[in-house]
Amino acid sequence: MFTRRKFLGTTLGAGVALATGACATQPAGKRVIVDAQVHLWKASGPDYPWNAGAKPQLPEPFTVERVVPLMDEASVDRVVIVPPALNEVNSYALEAVRRYPNRFAVMGRIPLQDPKSAALLPGWKNQPGMLGVRLTFNTPETLAWLSDGTADWFWPEAERNRLPVMFLAFGNVHRFGPIAQRHPGLPLIIDHLGVNTAIAKEGKMAEKIGDAVALAKYPNVSIKMSASPALSLESYPFRDVTVHLRRLFDAYGPQRCYWGTDLTNSFAKATYRQRITHFTEELSFLTESDKDWVMGRAILERLKWT
Repeated sequence: MFTRRKFLGTTLGAGVALATGACATQPAGKRVIVDAQVHLWKASGPDYPWNAGAKPQLPEPFTVERVVPLMDEASVDRVVIVPPALNEVNSYALEAVRRYPNRFAVMGRIPLQDPKSAALLPGWKNQPGMLGVRLTFNTPETLAWLSDGTADWFWPEAERNRLPVMFLAFGNVHRFGPIAQRHPGLPLIIDHLGVNTAIAKEGKMAEKIGDAVALAKYPNVSIKMSASPALSLESYPFRDVTVHLRRLFDAYGPQRCYWGTDLTNSFAKATYRQRITHFTEELSFLTESDKDWVMGRAILERLKWT
């Protein structure tokens, strides 16, 4: 069993060692709160066309103008923007960074099925605010990319360019073990505990959480403990997910676990503030030091967002 304490102070694989810099020291009494995932999008238009049949998580756009007041009200310092699957463009996320450079950063989308995208990676982080890549494997077509060779070009190129990669693969995170082993310098971040609401309703949470726990033996793998309200079959404080959160925390430790909301998913189920207090007030297994890491410090260091 890999316990959370085993990884405190360890040296990670090449390219993923914990940063020591501005974000390593916090002002006394001030916990930095960083949301590891929020989708932002604007209305479909000539400069921002949605894919045919795209279904946003909310019926109306979730814009910069809407999220900043919510962040202020909940005392969220920074947000990692993950562009939604409405299209494959990062333009609106990068616009948010231009407008609020100290509050937003981006894990951008890339056309994984196009090997020509490899040419984009060396200059990927030259885009102000771009910290890495987010990949989605949630359909039979995209899951096939993991075994038919489509994605093979990406892993060594991302490792070579030291790009952190967040990946969504509900119920299929076990398929990333060989990737993590072959590319120890590639930071891989599991999205949303590796599960979704359908898995919770099917009663398969423990089984699939186990797949995510198994990947903790790779120091370059970490996990977003995000989207808890959506994964819970209960109302706040979502106690049915506590056992799963603790299991993952014990496996990965505070420096490899990241709080996040995926706010627009289950938007009406909890306020932004409740999504914070769920971790800071309701998870008794977290020490105050653990909370400092999980609520912001760990994701800042893993993404080198100084």
